[in-house]
Amino acid sequence: MSLTLKIGIAGLGTVGAGVVKIIDQHAAMLSARCGRDLVVTSVSARDRGKKRGIDLSNFAWLDDPAKLATATNVDVVVEVIGGSEGPALDVVTAAIAAGKSVVTANKALIARHGAALGTAAEAAGVALNFEAAVAGGIPVIKLLREGLAANANDHVFGILNGTCNYILTEMEKTGRDFNDVLADAQALGYAEADPTFDVDGIDTAHKLAILASVAFGAVVDFKSVYTEGIRQISAEDIQFAAELGYRIKLLGIARLYNGAIEQRVHPCMVPLDTAIAHVDGVTNAVVIEGDRAGRTVIEGQGAGEGPTASSVVADIMDIARGVLSPPFGHPSDQLHLFRPLEQDNHEGRYYIRLEVLDQSGVMADITAVLRDQEVSVASFIQRGRAPGEQVSVVILTHTAGEGCMKQSLELIESLDSVVEPPRMIRIKHL
Repeated sequence: MSLTLKIGIAGLGTVGAGVVKIIDQHAAMLSARCGRDLVVTSVSARDRGKKRGIDLSNFAWLDDPAKLATATNVDVVVEVIGGSEGPALDVVTAAIAAGKSVVTANKALIARHGAALGTAAEAAGVALNFEAAVAGGIPVIKLLREGLAANANDHVFGILNGTCNYILTEMEKTGRDFNDVLADAQALGYAEADPTFDVDGIDTAHKLAILASVAFGAVVDFKSVYTEGIRQISAEDIQFAAELGYRIKLLGIARLYNGAIEQRVHPCMVPLDTAIAHVDGVTNAVVIEGDRAGRTVIEGQGAGEGPTASSVVADIMDIARGVLSPPFGHPSDQLHLFRPLEQDNHEGRYYIRLEVLDQSGVMADITAVLRDQEVSVASFIQRGRAPGEQVSVVILTHTAGEGCMKQSLELIESLDSVVEPPRMIRIKHL
């Protein structure tokens, strides 16, 4: 084995440049910790002239990132291009086929193609490491795959998107609505110009599918993740949540239940007296429940140059040490294809906010619908009195089936006294 591990990097955006900086600035420390020198030899990116704050003069430049796979001066390919198709998929596929280990921060790629790529990597006897794909600088994949390897896990959940957590935190602090805070997040660089992947829950769903696979020994199954975002959360909902003893967080939740796997992403009301309720700003947190270690909570920076590049370099160091583990913690041919649990079969408690005309019989009509759909009311709040005008009504339910809840809301929305579509947020007691 050569004392030098030669690295090719595909993509020189924030994370790729961050990897170069860490390897340059911490060269002696990294070498001491993994027993080999880590050297970047080749890079590939779309724009050669872009200012990145790093010296590229000593690196071979390849216009086609897939050529890193056949470059004689590259032992390990780092993919930080992004996207589930195109150049990102091409370079990873080519590297594995060429017998080279891969490190990627690409959650969309792993969520959509992880099963096939993992199988190919195992057949080729190379590593496919993706610590940075989930929760940035938090080593949750390593924790599941190694530190908690003796546990049978049945529940994993957390705050997996810093953009959404920042927006919800600022909405609560300032009382402003979603669109106003989103504009600030974009100005600060916390949200993209097109924030769809973040605020509509897709980014969290990618990460959850990967977590569930590693936690439960399951085939990664992104298409079965039920996904909602935070666009419909209002400042009024956040105020009601606080009054009721909750905070609103976008959670990714996965669990094994009666031989099926449940994977869902949506806003949740979580009790104020729980740790995850106080994870604010761009911070991420993951909770894992295993049969031996019990509940493990890990929290840290979920995105950004430093945290994400740190995880990429840690994966490179494992390869330098000769560590070769099945990508998803189990050999690919032993991963289970669990039956997905349909969201309508979920059972839980719910918050409902209705905008209704304050007139006689309104509450009787609403409670009759809920009764007929076998949804039991735990409590309700009516904000003020304005006879004949619009008022807010909030209902908390006892445990009910989601299918019954959805049917109830469809019927309630059809009532003449209901002037806006009902808002529903699931309550998660942790």
